[in-house]
Amino acid sequence: MDTWPFHDGNIHDLLHRRYLHGSQDSNRSLQIHSSLIRRLSQEKELEGHQGCVNAIAWNSSGSLLISGSDDTRGHMGGFVSQHLMINIWSYSGRNLLHSLETGHCANIFCTKFIPETGDELVVSGAGDAEVRLFNLSRLSGRGADDNAISPSATYQCHTRRVKKLAVEVGNPNVVWSASEDGTLRQHDFREGSSCPPAGSSHQECRNILLDLRCGAKRSLADPPRQNFALKSCDISATKPHLLLVGGSDAFARLYDRRMLPPLSSSQKKMPPPPCVDYFCPMHLSDREQSSLHLTHVAFSPDGEEVLLSYSGEHVYLMDTNHAGDSSMQYSPADVSRLTSFTLDRGEPTSDVCLKGHSKERSANLDMSKKLIQIAERSLEGNMNYFYGIEACNEVLDGYGQVIGLALKHECLCMRAALLLKRNWKNDVPMAIRDCHNAQKIDGSSFRAHYYMSEALSQLGKHKEALDFACAAQNLAPSNFDVEERVERVKKDLAAGEAERNKKENEGLLRSKPRGEAMASLSDIFYRVEANSNDGPRSEREDSDYDEELELDFDTSMSGDEEHDVEPNILHGSLNLRIHRKSDSARESGGANGSCGSPSSSSCNDRTPYQPGIAIDMKQRYVGHCNVGTDIKQANFLGQRGEYVASGSDDGRWFIWEKKTGRLIKMLHGDDAVVNCVQSHPFDCAVATSGIDNTIKIWTPTASVPSTVGSGTAGPESADFLNVMEGNQHRLGRNRDAFLGFEILERFRVHEFTEGNLHPFECAQS
Repeated sequence: MDTWPFHDGNIHDLLHRRYLHGSQDSNRSLQIHSSLIRRLSQEKELEGHQGCVNAIAWNSSGSLLISGSDDTRGHMGGFVSQHLMINIWSYSGRNLLHSLETGHCANIFCTKFIPETGDELVVSGAGDAEVRLFNLSRLSGRGADDNAISPSATYQCHTRRVKKLAVEVGNPNVVWSASEDGTLRQHDFREGSSCPPAGSSHQECRNILLDLRCGAKRSLADPPRQNFALKSCDISATKPHLLLVGGSDAFARLYDRRMLPPLSSSQKKMPPPPCVDYFCPMHLSDREQSSLHLTHVAFSPDGEEVLLSYSGEHVYLMDTNHAGDSSMQYSPADVSRLTSFTLDRGEPTSDVCLKGHSKERSANLDMSKKLIQIAERSLEGNMNYFYGIEACNEVLDGYGQVIGLALKHECLCMRAALLLKRNWKNDVPMAIRDCHNAQKIDGSSFRAHYYMSEALSQLGKHKEALDFACAAQNLAPSNFDVEERVERVKKDLAAGEAERNKKENEGLLRSKPRGEAMASLSDIFYRVEANSNDGPRSEREDSDYDEELELDFDTSMSGDEEHDVEPNILHGSLNLRIHRKSDSARESGGANGSCGSPSSSSCNDRTPYQPGIAIDMKQRYVGHCNVGTDIKQANFLGQRGEYVASGSDDGRWFIWEKKTGRLIKMLHGDDAVVNCVQSHPFDCAVATSGIDNTIKIWTPTASVPSTVGSGTAGPESADFLNVMEGNQHRLGRNRDAFLGFEILERFRVHEFTEGNLHPFECAQS
């Protein structure tokens, strides 16, 4: 395998610089360095929970770690509690300090230390829709088994699961909670220690900062009028007025808290407030897949970038500081323009705008040419496409500012061809991007038009593919491959028309009345899948939806893991809630109404909607799998945030170089799923957790450095491509189908009657 250096320099040079100058910047660079990442291995496994560990967070100094779980059993002295637990751990001692009974009666999804409180105040959010505040000083002097203290504050105004909490650096008085009820609420500890429970007649909590109950969008051009469930939120550490949220559609939203309307109550649904920016990769901005949604959003340490982690998709990097950079922004028209044919001869390529000293430029050009040769060997040999793509990434993202346009054009076409060969999840849209950018450099590029035609064919856009194939033929009339491609696309176009006509005729025969009653769970899954593939529904269907299916599999993963007989299979209990139209009508008067009548909400506002712009991706990180849970995290590592990490459904966690997307390390962190990845504030240490009931602490203690392949209990380097291929197969399966056919077949599911509208639990088989 060919290797090339990383972009963070030689660690010996950094150590020497710190010795001479004592630079704080050197300390930040040394915290998470490529040479240290290559030596990461599991140092300690923290034991103290009895269920899945859904949330972990460091305090501001890194001396303490807090964790929230599904368990109902305290560790100390065998004490058995009736409610779920949060644990406080010592980083220096790697041991459990406190095991706290929270009073939550459903899975804890998020927990945080409140800053500037001497680590005495901690907060938790859970599947019981509650947010609870605790003062750890009340544990002083208590016995080891006496871990039950009353919460200092209990907030019960959410009506669905609380999935994420956010705190502000320097602010000890406020916490923000994001819930699947579509609201982000601001809880000020100075204003009261409790609030009425959801649904009470006197529910007047004026703490809704963002009312997004009707804020979901199917596309960038689509008005925000769909039911929206918040999954994640984050506050910028450098600009705390900036708030980032993500949920049940493809768009992360950036808000300026200074521009938001006053806090409101849940008695009246408010129109979704305008956001500063939408963030979404262009190829995901116009999708009809109901299962596509965000599981985690995060600011970089400097606040200049954000990470988005998608369910059934990859991790993407976005730039928040895009002023004057139109290349990072797009409108709905740009989405369709990307695949439309235009033959523009373009400007002649030029290499005069190279940056850097001549010696450095020469070295960079030599390295770029060597990397392109690696890519060429991968393409010509029809093997190791992954290495070839990473070599092209290195040229374009690592040396893109110093290479000339001719070399950039060559590398774009090479990467497009490799992506089409590899054909992992959304590799084809990435190839289209490269072809489009290559055409902007050279409008008469034969290769760019040829590969664009091939990519569009793979997407089933045969008419557009024919346009580009004919253009390529005009540019290279004697090329046999192009002539063959034109004929192939013509055949595909004819076959596609015949298949479309056949499906339309079959659809008319299979159609049946909408109001037909459903008698079994299998009927519901059939309907969920049908709705996810039928395309946009009418406005009446949006506001008059009969049933809503909510599967809480990710909230109930605890159980007797030691009795599992199949590795990498998710076991536990499954909570199923069926919400009828009558329930939604009752909720619309409360806090969590679905998009209802025009009189109660702005969802069906008839005023013309003016589509905005969105911020496109800056980098993509591939190899992991995020399908099975809705709490999968992707985070920056270190104070400089030069590396990106994410958990995965295969029990591993992955580390990439942020700049180039290069996969550096893949470590085995769980028997089933790694959900949480949290970097220590100052040390080169990472905490991870997931379906296992332990927390793993990772430090650079391996005796031998390795790239990609993990240390102990992990895949060997020769097998890592097979691991990623397996994850790609998982990603290619629809989440609705995954829930319906993989999970439920391992559970004994009871039939329900029309009158059974309450939550019930399916026992493990």
